[in-house]
Amino acid sequence: MAQKARQVRISQKSAMAEMQALEQRSDDELLREQKYRSAALSILGARAAEKYDADAAREYFRQAIAAARPQERMQIRRMADASIALAERRPDDLKEAVEKLGQEAPSGRQLFLLRLTGLISPPPGASIWLRIRGIALLLAIVAVLLAIGFAVVKLVAIPFGGASTPAALGIGAVAILIVLGIVALWGRRRQRKARAAASAD
Repeated sequence: MAQKARQVRISQKSAMAEMQALEQRSDDELLREQKYRSAALSILGARAAEKYDADAAREYFRQAIAAARPQERMQIRRMADASIALAERRPDDLKEAVEKLGQEAPSGRQLFLLRLTGLISPPPGASIWLRIRGIALLLAIVAVLLAIGFAVVKLVAIPFGGASTPAALGIGAVAILIVLGIVALWGRRRQRKARAAASAD
């Protein structure tokens, strides 16, 4: 029994090492992969989940489980649970699934952003009312951001003689877009660093 458990752990580590090497490949290269097919399909499933394509993610993981060795299937199922929870914007399920994988759970801020994304862009199959609510929420967020940008520009322009309303709206909108772009870039860099650290472990 102890020998079997040790073999399972070694196999799981081997599968993870394969996946880390394959993560650098393009989607087309992963689709052509045959030797480590289950790992390649799992990566494609995770990438589909990051694009919030739950159907594609589910299909990739189904194929990955079918192609995997028996001792690898449990880990792939856990990866599938986490990825599909992400794709379907289910933050509570995502946190639980990631913890089952033995990884650090997403931060409260990341879970909040995922929940907000789920409200703005409901998963496929959601009711028309949920979609209308998402559009209304998105418009409200845009209005609040424009108001913030407008107010900041008006305040900054006071020492220089002030700014007209159209100019303040335009400059405020550009400023908000720049700030959002910087935040998005910073967030992606943090994600890459986190993935690199996880791969090193």
